[in-house]
Amino acid sequence: MRQTPAQAHYMRTMAALAASAGSAADAHGQTIGTAYELQLAQLHQHRIALKDIKANERKAEAKRAMLPEYDAYLAGVFDTQPGTQDEVVATILIWAIDAGDYARAMPLAEYALASGINPPDNYNRDMASVVAEEIAEAVLAGRLKDQDAIAVTQRVLELTAETDMHDQIKAKLNKAAGWALLGKTNSQDIAMDAKGRTLQVCGAALPYLQRAMELDPLRAGVKKDIERLEARLKK
Repeated sequence: MRQTPAQAHYMRTMAALAASAGSAADAHGQTIGTAYELQLAQLHQHRIALKDIKANERKAEAKRAMLPEYDAYLAGVFDTQPGTQDEVVATILIWAIDAGDYARAMPLAEYALASGINPPDNYNRDMASVVAEEIAEAVLAGRLKDQDAIAVTQRVLELTAETDMHDQIKAKLNKAAGWALLGKTNSQDIAMDAKGRTLQVCGAALPYLQRAMELDPLRAGVKKDIERLEARLKK
């Protein structure tokens, strides 16, 4: 159910109060549910609705429609910067990536990683690993491409540069960064024509693919790309 402007204002106000005091009381001394509790209830209802959807594309569409209903609460979180574990922030970050809404996802990723927020319970990885892998897979699958792919992968590389994570995930992110620069995805011909890329682009992409190979030599899947780029650069 979409919020009215009055409800949105209330949620933002309550988010600020919740972050600083945890709860507020009305004129009768009764405890008003915090914005966080209200959003958790909304999240629960949305999860129930998503369980009834089988197709991933339809789930992504549904999440895209649901995301604006959390904007007022998240604005309150960004205003107050509580820096505490937040199931709403964690879930909406992942939903935004799933929905292809990277404009929403990236500020949430920056806040979540800076605050040490953990992913929802159904993830067995830390948040940095989840963000890195989800973004990498979006690029490799062609859901995130062109200049957006370049900008997002570069930012995620920056955000996770000092993070301890599995080599395979770092390799996948570096592969995605290289492919983003080349404009390549898994949906395209595997035999990428390096001749169609400028020397500047080839030179920029090559170190990312070499790093991916270093981190995961058996499964990176970039050996042929590296050979083609090196041949192009030698000429």
